[in-house]
Amino acid sequence: MSNTKLIIEERAANIGNFLVGRLLPFRQKRMVGPFIFIDHMGPVKLNEKDNLDVNMHPHIGISTLTFLFEGAIVHRDSIGTEIEITPGAVNWMTAGKGVVHTERTPERLRNSTKRLHGLQIWVALPLNEEQCEPSFAHVSSEKIPSWENDGVQFKLIAGKAFGKQSPVPVYSSLFFIEIKSSEKKTITIGEHLFGESALYILDGSITSDGHTYESKKLLVAKDSTLCSFEIAANSTIYIFGGEPFKEERFIEWNFVASNKELIEQAKEDWKSNKFPSVPKETDRIPLPEQRRFGG
Repeated sequence: MSNTKLIIEERAANIGNFLVGRLLPFRQKRMVGPFIFIDHMGPVKLNEKDNLDVNMHPHIGISTLTFLFEGAIVHRDSIGTEIEITPGAVNWMTAGKGVVHTERTPERLRNSTKRLHGLQIWVALPLNEEQCEPSFAHVSSEKIPSWENDGVQFKLIAGKAFGKQSPVPVYSSLFFIEIKSSEKKTITIGEHLFGESALYILDGSITSDGHTYESKKLLVAKDSTLCSFEIAANSTIYIFGGEPFKEERFIEWNFVASNKELIEQAKEDWKSNKFPSVPKETDRIPLPEQRRFGG
């Protein structure tokens, strides 16, 4: 694929009851545009004794984007939000100077078998918003721009592209696009993209310049404006990216910042219980001894 700069294989990471596939950050590519962290969560079948229970943990310097394909998660945070996210909707939490949240299986599902599958994404904040006040937005599935072109289904989950704008309140120039096709089609969309871009194959495959790429691979483009490929029948892909930041971003545990001192302060604040708490929650995830994400 002449426009492929890097091919990243999905890597397994354990988060309790099941494995997630880690895509970013990677040693050779820490960010794509403002996107700094992407996990493919599931698909997993949980029995009546297994539930998602991610206790209180903090973030700084990012917005988190949760997008589910199957299942449901109850989100609670230190801003006072309590909401259930279901497939097709977007939870967008902006940490700014600091937020704490939990993620749990809803009570109505805890004693039954259920499935969970989705993407969890971190988008770094621009320098002037790194220390903003935390906020939260939930955008229902019917408000996400969706359209069809030549039998191919498109969704603009976040950002701007194709002359459209998602209602998700982003802080920088970016795009996060879902493309589905039940038939083999040729797709040429480079004119609608900008900055850096990457393509994640969730299901199916794509072919470009005689090379076929299967599911669970992330392809980073050399030039987003040259994005053209053939999508196989019954395939689902995600294209994301945008304008990269001029300043480097550092990442340690759940903290992202352009200044390492901000991360060190956040670590001390979490250890000394200076972050705000989440209503109805008592259990906290302790600060790991040393944990940096990456390939």
